[in-house]
Formats: sequence, C-alpha cells, structure tokens
Amino acid sequence: MSGWGVRVIALLLVVASYWGTYEHGRSVERAEAGQASAERDSGDRLAEVIGERGARQEEQRRATAQEEVRANAHEQQAIADAGIAGADAAGQRLRNEAGNLAASVSCAGPDSAVAARGEAARRAAMVLSDLLARSVDTNRDLAAAYDSARVAGLACERAYNALIRPSG
Repeated sequence: MSGWGVRVIALLLVVASYWGTYEHGRSVERAEAGQASAERDSGDRLAEVIGERGARQEEQRRATAQEEVRANAHEQQAIADAGIAGADAAGQRLRNEAGNLAASVSCAGPDSAVAARGEAARRAAMVLSDLLARSVDTNRDLAAAYDSARVAGLACERAYNALIRPSG
C-alpha cells in the first residue's frame, strides 16, 4: 500500500471513531432523557393518586361535618318543639284562668247600678281575656318561627364553616 492509501484509511478510522463517539453520546443522552421522562411521569402519576386520595378524604370530611350539622339542627329543633309544647300548655292554662276571671267578675245584685258596673267589668274582662288569648297565640307563633329560623341559621353557619375549614 502506498502512503496515500494508509493516510486515507487512517483518516477513515479517525472519522469512524468520531462518528462512533458521537452516536454513543446521542444514545446515552436519549437513554437519560427517557429515564428522566419516566421518572417525571411516575411522579405525575403518584401526585395524581395522592391528589385523588386527598380529594376523597376532604369530601368524606365535609360529608361527615354536614351530617353532624344536620343531626345537631334536628336535635335543636326537637328541643325548640318541646319548648313550644310547654308554652302551649302554659298559654292554655292562662286562657282558662282569664276566662274564669271574666266569668266571675259580674256581680248580680238588687242594685241596678252595681249590676251595670258588674256587667261592664265582665265585658272588660272578656275583652282582656280575648286579647290575652290572641297575644298568647301570636307569641307562640312568633317564638316558633324565631326558634326555627335560629336553628336553621346556626346550622347554615356551622355547615359553611365546615366546608371552608381547610383540611389538615
């Protein structure tokens, strides 16, 4: 072989070694990029699973809090209803006493002036008895409405606070 042929072969060997080194670097770079992508994808999947688990736990916490609020509101409404029943009984006793008072006020007697005053007093007592009965009914209705509104408002507030409370 001539000197020129050896040089060409040497040059081809040098170029081939550079080409082999370049291709090896590219394959190592591709492998590292694939590994990094796989790790990132694995991390993304793990974060997604953890996020879903956290969302389910938060949903369960909220549902439990809402159920507790509902049960407490039901209990408070039952207490208010018992109070209304007690007030109804007291109101009925008061109406009966006022009716008895109105019936006993009139004074029958021989003097017509005394009888007229007794009749006027009886009518006044009947009017007062009727006003008292209406007042008791109105107060009972207002108290029942107030109790229901209060129980509902407090339940709403507790439910809202349970929903916005950060889990942790």
